[in-house]
Amino acid sequence: MKKQIRILAIESSCDETAAAVVEDGRKILSNIISSQIAIHTIYGGVVPEIASRKHLEHIDEVILRALREADCVWDEIDAIAVTHGPGLVGALLVGVSEAKALAYALGKPLIGVNHIEGHVAANYLSDPGWEPPFLCLVISGGHTHLAIVEDYGINRILGQTRDDAAGEAFDKVARAIGLGYPGGPKLQKAAMEGDPAAIHFPRPCLDEEGYDFSFSGLKSAVLNYLNQQEMMHRPVNAADVAASFQQAVVDVLVGKTMQAARDYHLDKIALAGGVSANLAIRGAMEEACRQNGYRLSVPEFILCTDNAAMIGSAAYYQFLNHDLSDLSLNAVPDL
Repeated sequence: MKKQIRILAIESSCDETAAAVVEDGRKILSNIISSQIAIHTIYGGVVPEIASRKHLEHIDEVILRALREADCVWDEIDAIAVTHGPGLVGALLVGVSEAKALAYALGKPLIGVNHIEGHVAANYLSDPGWEPPFLCLVISGGHTHLAIVEDYGINRILGQTRDDAAGEAFDKVARAIGLGYPGGPKLQKAAMEGDPAAIHFPRPCLDEEGYDFSFSGLKSAVLNYLNQQEMMHRPVNAADVAASFQQAVVDVLVGKTMQAARDYHLDKIALAGGVSANLAIRGAMEEACRQNGYRLSVPEFILCTDNAAMIGSAAYYQFLNHDLSDLSLNAVPDL
């Protein structure tokens, strides 16, 4: 009987301290997340120094909880995986240092994982039958990528953001209309009460050739609208602004993805990253795929945001390919 491969994975790239045990890249035995949202809300956003300190406080506890929930002992773990970039350098260093120490002390293989690869791999956990090749739209606070996943860990990037990522634009617009932090979920909630056709905001890059994104101009258009309303002493309907901005983002993301699927004759599309939890984006992508006869994979909500299970899934395929790291592994914030 084939031995199952169990990987202990660690994720600390931003403001979630997470650990998980994943079996054969597809089965989650545990997925523990310690969130720092309440702390950073006080400051209106993630404070890197505070994030790093909180990771130090919680990482041992989170790892032990992951082992207990998985009903595993150290001898049953085959490898230690960790996010080593991209992300906040101090936060990454906490996870990388912990993983290296464990790998050394236990004599286990060490696997450094790209955080974005992890987000893509979340689809393998949500849908056990999902396999490459497929087109993947990665949308998070710091990244917007459209890529063809040709095989496990083999990606061809078709387009990416030229400036602000989609999630970054959500956060900045949310702050501008007084919604606060975390911006993405609060803007989505406000948009549910607004009219997406109330204000026309631009759809950057939508009519251009290629698959790049740009959300800086859209963000500026919202800020200009708010300034004009203030100068003319007109009231601002925050819900309408949120809904109209969100619709512009949705139109661009879905439009570019459908264009790439047609151009490359791909009928399987996946979403990945924290912003893929947005209900408007998910709904519009589902409808577009239904109309075009495409299959769509969208991770469940807990696997969209930062977690360690997705890192364990990506690490499993690196383990099979002998794509391992040594103890010189370092944090690479711009990986």
